[in-house]
Amino acid sequence: MKLAIVTAYPPSKVTLTEYGYHLVKHFRLHEEVTEIILITDKTTEAKDLDFEEAGCKITVKESWEFNSYSNFFNINKTISQTKPDAVLFNLQFLKFGDKKIPAALGLLLPLLCKFKGVPTISLLHNILEQVDLKNAGITKNILLQKVYNFIGSTLTRCVLASDVLAVTISKYVQILEKKYKATNVALVPHGSFEIPPEPDYSLPEGPKQVMAFGKFGTYKKVEILIEAVALLREKTTHDIEIVIAGTDSPNTPGYLAGVKEAYKHIPQIRFTGYVAEEDVPAIFQESAVAVFPYTSTTGSSGVLHQAGSYGKAVVLPDLGDLSILVKEEGYRGEFFDPNSVESLSEAIGNVLNYDLYRIELGKANYKAACSLPMSTITGMYIKYFKAIKRSKIDKNATLELSKTISLVEG
Repeated sequence: MKLAIVTAYPPSKVTLTEYGYHLVKHFRLHEEVTEIILITDKTTEAKDLDFEEAGCKITVKESWEFNSYSNFFNINKTISQTKPDAVLFNLQFLKFGDKKIPAALGLLLPLLCKFKGVPTISLLHNILEQVDLKNAGITKNILLQKVYNFIGSTLTRCVLASDVLAVTISKYVQILEKKYKATNVALVPHGSFEIPPEPDYSLPEGPKQVMAFGKFGTYKKVEILIEAVALLREKTTHDIEIVIAGTDSPNTPGYLAGVKEAYKHIPQIRFTGYVAEEDVPAIFQESAVAVFPYTSTTGSSGVLHQAGSYGKAVVLPDLGDLSILVKEEGYRGEFFDPNSVESLSEAIGNVLNYDLYRIELGKANYKAACSLPMSTITGMYIKYFKAIKRSKIDKNATLELSKTISLVEG
């Protein structure tokens, strides 16, 4: 199989970059994949393809840019020139831009591939029906929210033109099947990026690091974390360092610089900036707890899966997709009210004050992460591509692809 993957890719700062990296890393090791055409966004630095293990050939085609109006045409041109056997889109609604037209045009690509007859799977990390447009930083205007929902529904139908639309949470399957009468939606879990050897769950000497990781400024707000730790310091003797690992969301440039200035009077806050793939393990391994200071959710959480793979306790809000994910995949955490500094402070304290509890959470999360490695997830996609191929070859088949999907999942 000559597989094209349309995704952002390191050192890109565009959303889903890390997920794209790990898709490529694990697809290249499957014997069915003979070449990967990496259709990615343009970056000034070279793409990170320095994998330790040998794998299939990888051809990089830098074909698009965030917020470019020509992405639709350039990606289509690349697909036509490279002639892949199959295409996988790694998507969310703001993947190709935070401006309306570039974002919308990018989501028309699965429909175009359908017309071209190329077997296509779209992995959609969020669905608009589950996104809080206000908290996600898209719009606060109620009228505009209705407009966006209408446009979002139309674009969802375009993505549903894929042979298979993969989502990471079971609730998404139910919503899409009910609202759009879709028969080609498949549940493919997010998966864990890396499964290191089980840690000993001890902490390094020095301050206990309370860490948040991600792209901040929209529904990920670090102010509540800083204030919660400041409050906890008044009630405990723990030496605590706050670690803000990551960058601004593309929708909120300058957010972290503003936070750094506003809280410069609070000691022991470290802003790491962009974290390269090779530095991610240390960020997690050195932390005592990973905190999710979210006011809403927009899909499955890669950070939760990363925390689990390193055996870390987590503190997270009991809302939306995170709550569903924890229940479905076996993760455990200390929950807090996303609107209460006091609640978050208490939750962090419950983890830091009781080492046995912290270790118990870490072990449960490591076990959950080990159950769904990325090698298994990419193997599921290969099975779906094979099912699509069979259905296209046998045009007189009595089984619909939707039934084939059920067999693959079984």
